[in-house]
Amino acid sequence: MSPPPPPLGRGRKRSAQTFDAALDDTDLVAARAALAQGRWQAARSLLAHTGDDWDRRGHRVTVLAMEKYSAAWAREWRLAEPESADASVLLALSLVHRVLHDKEKPDRAREACRAAAGLVPADPTPWLGLLMLERDQGGDQEAGRVFDEVRHRHPEHHHAHHLMVALLAEVRAEDGPDPLHEVYDFANWAAEQAPADSPLAMLPVVAHAERYRVLAAAGHESADPVASGHWVGRRARQVMKAAFDWWLEWEHEDHPRRMIDLNFLAHAKSCEGRGAEAAALFHRIGEHITPQPWSYPDRDPYAAFRAARASALGTG
Repeated sequence: MSPPPPPLGRGRKRSAQTFDAALDDTDLVAARAALAQGRWQAARSLLAHTGDDWDRRGHRVTVLAMEKYSAAWAREWRLAEPESADASVLLALSLVHRVLHDKEKPDRAREACRAAAGLVPADPTPWLGLLMLERDQGGDQEAGRVFDEVRHRHPEHHHAHHLMVALLAEVRAEDGPDPLHEVYDFANWAAEQAPADSPLAMLPVVAHAERYRVLAAAGHESADPVASGHWVGRRARQVMKAAFDWWLEWEHEDHPRRMIDLNFLAHAKSCEGRGAEAAALFHRIGEHITPQPWSYPDRDPYAAFRAARASALGTG
């Protein structure tokens, strides 16, 4: 039985501190709102128009899957259109999201992802769902195999590379800081393998922040990222400069997850003490705040973002 839609005329209040996973994708925001009311036709149209833009498709399916009743509505969609691969992919990712919130058994989500992958062999999105599961369930070896499946279908898959960086950053946390840690090698390799205009050029910055998260949680770095000194070493400065210089020349600012990268870079520049460079990034980010990395290691991300932005813009 389908869940009832929320009452019309009683819109959900969005506080100023709400983080919107849709980022600046207004079409996605509209389709998600319709899905929340049980009108899955908007999601069908959105995904049909997305086509094989795999990063955008992965982003949109992942965000749609976060809606509370998305699994139920995806099942209704599939009942109405049994041959719809999009309905199966959305259902699979919705079940993955439920697993991440302890509301579903991992095996059921895995089965759904594999079934969806069978319907659309070229689509990396079901494999992205499996990678999210392995990241959550601690299957490091299997995560590497699944990542290879994603990369085989889309070598520059943005979300998948971010998941692998977060996972690799946690290797040997007990050993403390290591400038030769494998997460840095992986991020550098991925950035070098990608085309010159790929946002994977930002991946070394992401790796640096993810490693800080792990080291701070283990007590090897200060819980205050600015005080930790993690962003002011010679290697760190080289990484941050290269990433910022790349961003200044980037001409393809239509990537669906670019705001995530800009938040990581703004965070890095703030921690590095490069206020003018951070200010330029804050202007571009606007209100599209992402919880990561502002929450690292255990901070209020909204407060951390606002403080860093005020400092960079001189409005504090």
